[in-house]
Amino acid sequence: MKGLTFFTPFLLFLYLLCILFTTETEAGSRNGDGVYIVYMGSASSAANANRAQILINTMFKRRANDLVHTYKHGFSGFAARLTAEEAKVIAKKPGVVSVFPDPNFQLHTTHSWDFLKYQTSVKIDSGPPSSASDGSYDSIVGILDTGIWPESESFNDKDMGPIPSRWKGTCMEAKDFKSSNCNRKIIGARYYKNPDDDSEYYTTRDVIGHGSHVSSTVAGSAVENASYYGVASGTAKGGSPNARIAMYKVCNPGGCTGSSILAAFDDAIADGVDVLSLSLGAPAYARIDLNTDPIAIGAFHAVEQGILVICSAGNDGPDGGTVTNTAPWILTVAANTIDRDFESDVVLGGNKVIKGEGIHFANVSKSPVYPLIHGKSAKNADASEGSARACDSGSLDQEKVKGKIVLCENVGGSYYASSARDEVKSKGGIGCVFVDDRTRAVASAYGSFPTTVIDSKEAAEIFSYLNSTKDPVATILPTATVEKFTPAPAVAYFSSRGPSSLTRSILKPDITAPGVAILAAWTGNDSSISLEGKPASQYNVISGTSMAAPHVSAVASLIKSQHPTWGPSAIRSAIMTTATQTNNDKGLITTETGAAATPYDSGAGELSSTASMQPGLVYETTEIDYLNFLCYYGYNVTTIKAMAKAFPENFTCPADSNLDLISTINYPSIGISGFKGNGSKTVARTLTNVGGDGVAVYTVSLETPPGFNIQVTPEKLQFTKDGEKLTYQVIVSATASLKQDVFGALTWSNAKYKVRSPIVISSETSRTN
Repeated sequence: MKGLTFFTPFLLFLYLLCILFTTETEAGSRNGDGVYIVYMGSASSAANANRAQILINTMFKRRANDLVHTYKHGFSGFAARLTAEEAKVIAKKPGVVSVFPDPNFQLHTTHSWDFLKYQTSVKIDSGPPSSASDGSYDSIVGILDTGIWPESESFNDKDMGPIPSRWKGTCMEAKDFKSSNCNRKIIGARYYKNPDDDSEYYTTRDVIGHGSHVSSTVAGSAVENASYYGVASGTAKGGSPNARIAMYKVCNPGGCTGSSILAAFDDAIADGVDVLSLSLGAPAYARIDLNTDPIAIGAFHAVEQGILVICSAGNDGPDGGTVTNTAPWILTVAANTIDRDFESDVVLGGNKVIKGEGIHFANVSKSPVYPLIHGKSAKNADASEGSARACDSGSLDQEKVKGKIVLCENVGGSYYASSARDEVKSKGGIGCVFVDDRTRAVASAYGSFPTTVIDSKEAAEIFSYLNSTKDPVATILPTATVEKFTPAPAVAYFSSRGPSSLTRSILKPDITAPGVAILAAWTGNDSSISLEGKPASQYNVISGTSMAAPHVSAVASLIKSQHPTWGPSAIRSAIMTTATQTNNDKGLITTETGAAATPYDSGAGELSSTASMQPGLVYETTEIDYLNFLCYYGYNVTTIKAMAKAFPENFTCPADSNLDLISTINYPSIGISGFKGNGSKTVARTLTNVGGDGVAVYTVSLETPPGFNIQVTPEKLQFTKDGEKLTYQVIVSATASLKQDVFGALTWSNAKYKVRSPIVISSETSRTN
């Protein structure tokens, strides 16, 4: 690399002691450097703010290009290009909470394949409850994502009132995004420069589609006859169509940098948003601590300012322990299917129909006239049998495939229908049938090439036909939309699962919401999703927990509009305690395997857009709860004091602080970890009466897991006025040794409301598993 400037440790040391640095260097010009985030706690502390400014003035007076972001509204600190040695020295400075390399996060869509992978089919077209808002308080939803396509009809501001006077944000201009692109729907637009990005991305305009999709799911205006080339046709409407959108573009094709995410949190706090929605996060394998996690840090300070933060749980399921964004001040969202399916069936000779799943727009015969062959039988001479069965790249023989439909399999669980389709298509095949139990329930789009996914049970019939027929034939039918599909919802296979790697004493995910095959707005010029000879689609159908989180953000926005004085934890409680646990087939919500979902799969249950508006009672998690959490998690008082906006004068960490005590914070779910043998544990919870009826009496009922006794005292809560708080205790004792985590629930109810909290009990040994 040209232009490198090297420093001896001595000179570097002198420099950090404020010796003038005489050689200006461009960002990225020194050996071993990189962008680091320097987090210095709450901005409400004058000492923190002053220390941050002194560091900035000292280090970057002659290195302005190395300073990437400064943080000064909700918290103090900066992001800058530093050497590893500089970072180590800064980490030892007074007031510095943490210094860490700038991480790169990912969008939470099912985008690990080479085709269109964001499916969104939630019934948002039904809109919000008619009584959700009388317009007296227009909520503002901040979205951290890939930007927005302002010309989409989903973002028109027809019949919207003036922008709320409390809004302090801005509409940043760029070469392709003018201030006139903002309106009374899109009231804010910011982008963040990443020194490693091409300058073409220095705009709030969406070049990916994800941010536009998320934004319209939250707050899109009603658009009739919206569809993806006729698929999922209907009225596209955000869950909170009267809400205002503030877009913070933190993601580009290369990912989402932590330094930009923190800058967006800092700006959003100053701008005046009510809800923040993030459909992104770290991969499950990245075990990030709280004080080096930009999302956890930013969310902590946003919640301090009364802003609810909602995050997607991640797409690393169905393995356990993969859920991300698990800090207790974040509302974490899993993804489920809905009662709409996109069916593309296979017809065999003799007109035997095999049900399949997929979105394609092929013009092929509806009669079974095409030769059918198994990938194994079409093996290239140099390919292995396993790769040919999977129709892996380069594995098939063109002469054997040409003009045929090929049956491919997800051998070993590491192959995808999109790659099989590409191989079959490249070798002259005319269709692909892919066997995959995992992805069978999640319809993906395959363009104009006939492709469908079937499960192994359905595949057995095709194999039987292949083995018993001299000249097997088949066809793949066009996609048909199936309404009122049962059973639904089911937890999507990709949705990340609990338990949280942070602590089992807080149940994560918190809630599940629609995240499979969702129709919403897209960029208006994306040729990659366009059909040949047709104009670019203005809407797209994609899947992921990315699509689930904005559904919850929409409902949170509606609750805030109806109850503007409610804080973040009250809104979270309303969403969690009113969730549903049953499907449309009169059974329990299941996973992709058909087994009953546990709270590690679906949290408190599926989001209810109606019951959450009037929950009756709420669990309010206080600032002291969060400070105690930090104590229990292992932080000392000095660090906590630096982080917290409001630090009580006499606050100290309990002498016996440990991870198991996290169970005692006033969370809407109850997680009891570290359970020993045949012992017992007691936790307390406090409920606030928000029913609006003044006097209210609630009685408890229990779903007790096998091998346990649960006692609640008192068994009846008698409220005398609105706003009153009453506390109860839960005593859990074992009647047998705990061999695995178990699940139950308690519900406070009266004639009008049901307030349900899931219970998870894990053993002492579970913490190391």
